[in-house]
Amino acid sequence: MSISQFNFPTTIRFGANVVKELPDYLKKNGLSRPLVVTDPNVAQLDFFKAIVADLKAKGLAAEVFSDIHKNPVKSDVYKGGDMWDATKSDCIVGIGGGAALDVARAIVLRVNHREDLFKYDDLIGGDIYVTNDVPHFVTIPTTSGTGSEVGRSAIIADDVTHQKKILFSPKLLAKIVFADPVLTMELPGFITAATGMDALTHNMEAFLAKNYHPMCDGIALEGMRLISLSLEKATNKPDLESRSNMLMASMMGAVAFQKGLGVVHSLAHPLSSLLDTHHGLANAVNIPHGMRFNIDGFEEKFRRMARIFELKDESGEGVVNYLFDLNTKVNIPHRLREIGVKEEHLETLADLAFADFAHPNNPKPVSRADFRKIYGEAL
Repeated sequence: MSISQFNFPTTIRFGANVVKELPDYLKKNGLSRPLVVTDPNVAQLDFFKAIVADLKAKGLAAEVFSDIHKNPVKSDVYKGGDMWDATKSDCIVGIGGGAALDVARAIVLRVNHREDLFKYDDLIGGDIYVTNDVPHFVTIPTTSGTGSEVGRSAIIADDVTHQKKILFSPKLLAKIVFADPVLTMELPGFITAATGMDALTHNMEAFLAKNYHPMCDGIALEGMRLISLSLEKATNKPDLESRSNMLMASMMGAVAFQKGLGVVHSLAHPLSSLLDTHHGLANAVNIPHGMRFNIDGFEEKFRRMARIFELKDESGEGVVNYLFDLNTKVNIPHRLREIGVKEEHLETLADLAFADFAHPNNPKPVSRADFRKIYGEAL
């Protein structure tokens, strides 16, 4: 056998109201001026205001940066870096979903790495330039989707071309994650559904990805089980147990996809960059169609997933039908035309999908013609 290397992530404090530990944690670590990074929507929510108020009540000089796009771009990171300088902050606390945590992590990189941000693009080997220390970094997820809180990479798009870049380094792992399911309780049903299907996509694509990583495979299967038990309830009749399961499954998906992603993410990313589609929604609509493409040659893996979902039909097509049914139960559309995609978009989408970074880890190759065909079938 060849020799393999496995890496797993950071300390996670998980449970109801665990976010209340944040001020004392920062003080214990000698930190007093946190730059709190979030998105404009979360910044207006009561729980976020309570977190900031709690920091200030404990004598911490918290400053908030929330001037970011739904699909983050380089200029967001530069503005955040400027605010770091202006406020003389000494640590970064990222609070939110994938967009906020990606920007927070990219600002962490930017603080002591001031060359063009995309010099550090992992796809061109830029991780070798991440050589300096980075600020103390804490993450607090508010959605159960990307699992960015346990990641070591940030996806940031070019402002002009909209092409997504990956900023990656083990240095960019959070020192600690405060994963508090209570913060997800007030999420609207649509966001719960879209982010939950994103988490399912992460787990399924990681399990199918071609790289050797049986530890990730096991985590991905358990993540799928938790989602199958909990997503419908978390969306339609949420309680703390279902929201807790979704938050855990989201983090499990992000741990697992260090193994790789695949065709579904490459179908989804162009929808976000070209049409500003919510990333979770883009994955949700595309996952049945992308998974259907992967069945041939990987029937045994689909059979294992079918058993996790407790399906009577253990074929690949049975899994695809399950995904369509789950989308229906959480009010996700089945067709791309229902989320604003038009026939005239398909050629550009196919070009962008083929150029995307995710599909090289798909269990089988995906050509530009394959992408065009899948988009056409999904339209």
